[in-house]
Amino acid sequence: MEALDPERISATAQRIRPWLAPTPVWPYFDDPSVQFKLELLQPTGSFKVRGYFAAALALPKSVLARGLLTVSAGNAGIACAYVAHQLGVRCRVIMVEDAPRLKVERVREWGGEAVLWPRRRVFEWMAEEGWRQSPENFLHPHLDLEMMAGHGTCALELMEQMEGLERVVVAVGGGGLVSGLAAALGARRPEIEIVGVQSDGYALWPAAIAAGGRVDLAPHTIADGTVAPYHPAMMDRLESAVDRWLVVPEARLHAAVRELALAARIVAEGSGALPLAALEQLEPGPKTALIVSGGNIDAGLLSSLLEEGNQAPAID
Repeated sequence: MEALDPERISATAQRIRPWLAPTPVWPYFDDPSVQFKLELLQPTGSFKVRGYFAAALALPKSVLARGLLTVSAGNAGIACAYVAHQLGVRCRVIMVEDAPRLKVERVREWGGEAVLWPRRRVFEWMAEEGWRQSPENFLHPHLDLEMMAGHGTCALELMEQMEGLERVVVAVGGGGLVSGLAAALGARRPEIEIVGVQSDGYALWPAAIAAGGRVDLAPHTIADGTVAPYHPAMMDRLESAVDRWLVVPEARLHAAVRELALAARIVAEGSGALPLAALEQLEPGPKTALIVSGGNIDAGLLSSLLEEGNQAPAID
């Protein structure tokens, strides 16, 4: 497993700066020790655009001209299509056929070609490295080191925005975001605790770590951004990157989406709401950043989640 050099993250931050502005932090209700990091305010609605700009801009121009290819449940595809549009090249995205309609539409809005396959076929294509038969440049959404370096720039911003930061809570899917965060924070502030969160509707990594290897789970969660396949190389990386794992009941995740929308006026998708859903499992006090990783939620799903609650929940 190749280590992610913190200097690479710093260089990446300079490379993507002309294309992306820093995202703000926002206070958590009446607790000054907790802040939301609003990655859903990125131009594509999620943190993923950091990594795709980083990886695409690292390619020689003659290679970039062949276009971009990625695989996605949604947000990575939107980011890839947006970056390709900005850089003037074509983009193709392999997506699971049950990907949220909103995310498929946004890939297409940015000029990307969305190719919809059954989930099993997508996972098999990834396991067999089917992209090697394609003419475009394949950008792996989880394992590409340039991608991780791009995501790590989020941590560089956090350390400037939150003096005395002690803990970062982040949803984990394929593992690229938390790996980038861990590399950046570990180099400068190794005492900061990194808490990885998944729903009990798809707690892949806690289950895999407990089992010592691959597990096969069927997803039953609104946090579609965390429904990524197992990869042994990523498991090795996550075992060192994540200090603590928390598993959130799916019902609590639904409530967290409502709380963000109704009480904080932050419209987050399921993955983006996971850190808030996990907060009640953490001891209060440490200065904490909750990464709101994305906000690409289908209007119908948001409506149904809001209707699940008879009234806006009280916030402790």
